[in-house]
Amino acid sequence: MTDRIEAAAAELRPLLQEFILWTPGNAPGSDPDLVGPVALWHRLIARTDVGLWKRGDLRTILLERMPQVVEDPDAAADGMIPAVRAYLTFLSSTGRLTPGSASLETLLAELDEVEDDFVEAMEDVIAERDWDEEEDELDEEGSDEGLGDFEPFADEIAALPTIRLRPDVELAEAARGVPLIAQARDLALWVGTGRKVGEETLLGEAEVDEAVRTLGLSDPRNIWNLWNLAIDLEFLAPDGDDTVSVDSDTEGWPYEDDDDVLDVWMLGLHSVDYGDPELDDDDLTLALSGLTRALLVRLLLAGGGRRVPELREELAEAAAEYDDLGADAWAAAGDPLASVLTWLTGYGMVTVENDTVTLTPLGAEGLVHLLDDEDIEVDARPAIDAMTALDLLSFSADMSEEEADEEFAAWLALRDPARAAAELLAAAAEEEADALVRVQAASLVGALGEAAIPAWQEALKEPSLRPYAATHLTQMDVEDAPEPTQADTHWLILDMWTISAGLGRPEFVSSLHDIGPAPTLIGLLDVIWKVRHPHLEELLELIDEAHPDKQVGKAAKRALFKARSGR
Repeated sequence: MTDRIEAAAAELRPLLQEFILWTPGNAPGSDPDLVGPVALWHRLIARTDVGLWKRGDLRTILLERMPQVVEDPDAAADGMIPAVRAYLTFLSSTGRLTPGSASLETLLAELDEVEDDFVEAMEDVIAERDWDEEEDELDEEGSDEGLGDFEPFADEIAALPTIRLRPDVELAEAARGVPLIAQARDLALWVGTGRKVGEETLLGEAEVDEAVRTLGLSDPRNIWNLWNLAIDLEFLAPDGDDTVSVDSDTEGWPYEDDDDVLDVWMLGLHSVDYGDPELDDDDLTLALSGLTRALLVRLLLAGGGRRVPELREELAEAAAEYDDLGADAWAAAGDPLASVLTWLTGYGMVTVENDTVTLTPLGAEGLVHLLDDEDIEVDARPAIDAMTALDLLSFSADMSEEEADEEFAAWLALRDPARAAAELLAAAAEEEADALVRVQAASLVGALGEAAIPAWQEALKEPSLRPYAATHLTQMDVEDAPEPTQADTHWLILDMWTISAGLGRPEFVSSLHDIGPAPTLIGLLDVIWKVRHPHLEELLELIDEAHPDKQVGKAAKRALFKARSGR
């Protein structure tokens, strides 16, 4: 799942960077940063084409998904609707609204329709957050950190070696075989449509007995954890004041589409808490709450595996330390780890063999998401053997030079240099609007020497890569290599400006000064407008706004006019 989100974010990055450059001159009152989550979740759950927006998409994203994922509901309530309005206008005015989309007028009308409901949803999130903060304050005043808190381990987690995550295709295949999801599906199908439930006891004793027999459960008490899991997975949902029904898609589990499978598995991730022991005494049950998370974090810190006897001893000490009733609760539970390991095994997150418990790839993926939910820093990336060229280029942007070199060396060790060069340049060609990916790819391929010549020659056919290909082939004295043209040089400059613009205004202005004094820059602006670069117009607008010399600003305006008029 992580690599799917990262890939979608990487795909959107150049488009959002262009939107950020577009906003000051076209929608100065909007905050472009608020658009990122909307665009990301539109890509993840609505449309694979980031430019395809149909009626209903906005309602789904804004009213169903945003309340679950928004980080700053106050800012969202104030500015997300205007920001999305600006983004849709940007897509339409720049020709990025894909054919087949609803018209801009229709989309903006839908935005107006959902605005009040969206603001109300954000107010509900704010109220819930404030309530949670009050409860957290009371918890902090009344008790020490609990067993399931990750924060005490934050420094150790941050210091861990990189956690390598498996690709979605493998994770989805594993998720299809998760026993607890299959049982939750069967329970939901048994519930059926329009089943009446009670106020105090959802199911009567006879119904519980029937459900237990139908599902083949050894412990009747597990029925309620499965019931809650079925709701978490959206297999089961209320459809009235006193009735529940199975979702129409439930019978199709396990689904064919990998993304759909992983979405379902992620919906149930927080069910790890259902593994905590349940005792007859509520106070004793509370003393062991968080035990499942406590076990997971210790597996992570140990590199993925621990002996069960060692874990049992360590967690018993932790329970006694965190709660005055911890020791009594541990004794009353008999074997507190039994329910923990049963649930985690059933959800596909661990395996237990020869008294050793080990995180599975699904377990590692899920734990990374749980840590991210708690804002705990963790270094997690796709496994080297599953890392695409675009993954490598995207992740390298956030690494130190030394770390990026190490990552590249490990990735390169799995393929010959000629193939590596071809893959890197192909990835860069797919991201024509992403100058950073292009520059990174050119740098890495340039280090491969003569083995990269065929890939460079092929790259000559790609307008966005031709300047780099011509430059490198000429530097290597390759026979019949085309000399870089003035337009090639100008393209390289525009790429440099695009990257610096993404770093902030000071960096952008500094990159302009690198060209030379104002007369030199003005001379460049008088000709660079001819280059058909995807960010040309936004960069010229930004030069006009940012450069301290008014004459440069005027030259940028002239160049922008010529670029737009084609003269």
